[in-house]
Amino acid sequence: MILKEHNLRNQSSLTHFLLLGFSEVHEQQVLLFIVFLVYYLVAVGGNLLIITAVATDHHLHSPMYFFLTNLAIQDVGQVSVIFPKSMANSLMSSRQISYSGCVAQVLFYTFFIVSDFFLLTIMAYDRYVAICNPLHYEMLMNKEACLQIIIIVWISSFLYGVLHTGGTFAVPFCSNIVNQIFCEIPQLLKLTCSDLYLIEVGIILLSVVMALGCFLFMLVTYVQIFTTVLKIPSVQGRQKAFATCLPHLIVVSLFMFTVTSVYIKPSSNSLPSLDLAMTILYSMVPPLMNPVIYSLRNKEIKKGLSNLLGFRKSSANSV
Repeated sequence: MILKEHNLRNQSSLTHFLLLGFSEVHEQQVLLFIVFLVYYLVAVGGNLLIITAVATDHHLHSPMYFFLTNLAIQDVGQVSVIFPKSMANSLMSSRQISYSGCVAQVLFYTFFIVSDFFLLTIMAYDRYVAICNPLHYEMLMNKEACLQIIIIVWISSFLYGVLHTGGTFAVPFCSNIVNQIFCEIPQLLKLTCSDLYLIEVGIILLSVVMALGCFLFMLVTYVQIFTTVLKIPSVQGRQKAFATCLPHLIVVSLFMFTVTSVYIKPSSNSLPSLDLAMTILYSMVPPLMNPVIYSLRNKEIKKGLSNLLGFRKSSANSV
């Protein structure tokens, strides 16, 4: 049985993978289920509050909050790809995921991660136009243009996910033991027994170049934004401009730090515990912190959430 799971060179097909187990003790697995469940409910609930607040408050019907809503949708999708399966495995003392389930995880997690990065880049451009070129803002960022941008982001991200998934699973695997809590591309590439995995490595290098291009674009954009803001004579005007940009800048920094901490380190000699810690960092922190950052640093979002919760409270009292 062990040889069958650990050495799959002679098998023509693979039916399942075995994910990383946290503990062999059932009580600890139940505890992990509770921890994952609390995290999942908080992360999903926080992002759903952002979505509902923007949808119900007409003061928030602007391009910036339209993109923020899509970012919250992406965060809900990102945690939903990983943690329901992890919770089920912890509760049932299982490590198994089907081959098709692993393919789906790679496809949709890549899709949501890439769309996250594209959305953050678009949101930086939105702030640039609003602050540096306000007279043309309505023309450049009208409703039709924003809708077209979002459609392009989602479609291109999905095609990008398909490209990565095809490059990852086009090669045979020598083992089905994945040293991660979900099907992560770097861990899957370690299991390949063919030089064809270099195709996916090439795709990843292309992704790095694209990510660096987007990051440099955001960096140049914010240099111009801060240069323009510092020229505003009104202190109140400068504070308002900084207040709209600071949450996005924090979210971008958080996303870049957590993702690069996983993919720039050498994978050959890294410890499994370190891989696990880094993956938990970039998969759990941004979806949870994004609604917190925008709720605490953006007055309009705080006002929208207050109106939303106040409406519910008054409705409950009237009932």
